[in-house]
Amino acid sequence: MEDLRNWMKDNDENKFRAGQIIDWLYKKSQWDFDCMTNISKPLTAKLKKNFYIEIPDLVKKYESKSKDTFKFLYRYRDGNVIETVVMKYRHGNSVCVSTQVGCRMGCKFCASTVNGMVRNLSSGEILGQVLEAQREVGERISNVVLMGSGEPLDNYDNVLKFLKMVSSEYSLNIGQRHITLSTCGIVPRIKQLADENLQITLAISLHSPDDIRRKKIMPIANKYSVPEIIDACRYYINKTGRRISFEYALARGVNDDLKCAEDLIQLLKGLLCHVNLIPVNQVRENELRKSSLSNIQDFYDKLHENGLEVTIRREMGSDIDAACGQLRRSYLESKRYRKGVENGWDLVRCRQSEKTE
Repeated sequence: MEDLRNWMKDNDENKFRAGQIIDWLYKKSQWDFDCMTNISKPLTAKLKKNFYIEIPDLVKKYESKSKDTFKFLYRYRDGNVIETVVMKYRHGNSVCVSTQVGCRMGCKFCASTVNGMVRNLSSGEILGQVLEAQREVGERISNVVLMGSGEPLDNYDNVLKFLKMVSSEYSLNIGQRHITLSTCGIVPRIKQLADENLQITLAISLHSPDDIRRKKIMPIANKYSVPEIIDACRYYINKTGRRISFEYALARGVNDDLKCAEDLIQLLKGLLCHVNLIPVNQVRENELRKSSLSNIQDFYDKLHENGLEVTIRREMGSDIDAACGQLRRSYLESKRYRKGVENGWDLVRCRQSEKTE
């Protein structure tokens, strides 16, 4: 809002026009300057010359058999595609957004990293996912999860701007306590985020209580050790007073035995946290396989008996490739994608537009 007000002032327009435009965008879901009826034609011309509204095009929509999960494949103006997921719960609708096209973190359990990272998404492109997803389901989005394709803290500035926009009163007014950001553990950025004085929930993709196992499945472990991540988490908790969530994807024979559970208990002892156990997603490019139901339950029981708050993530949308990166990868392998490349889509690198988004 403030950026747009300043632009109005610099371009000899009344600052209150910014509020009118923002209202069209977020309250009335009108994403065409020509349809903003209380905006003069001269100002409309200026807006079209200097800005564009980045609402992604819907390529495909999938609905789970249980009708509680929707997966959207979106295409941006440069031809790049990303995924967004909406999950319906009793407490409201949650949207899982992507923050990058692809990902460079290389985690073995994640399909979005298979082909590497193409580019960052702008704050507007991330917010556009929420707006379009809300329009598609026809219901208010009340919770946001930054857990789709990409590492949010690897796109720090755009993600921070998105967090402030999506939670603002003039926008979607989604409370920061209803926003979760998931990171594989970029230590300096965790501490920087703590200093922003936000009230979001931080989720750490831990997946191992020690560096030896973690390095086998998460390349980031070669740069930041588990003790360094835990130290950064303590800093975050002390600065924000917010409980941290640790994500732990259970892979058969890798990190799902009771010794791992005992080590995890010792690692997290005394920390204000919650552990979210996740049956690992099977990605055909690697050997990781989902733990047995009995192993998952034993792991849960061990943590619970020792005083850790723990849940087992409910699997949603498995019948529509709702796990991160799977749908995009399938699309990239399709004939439709290859035809788009032949028609001139720039799907490798996007030169950033000189216009302000």
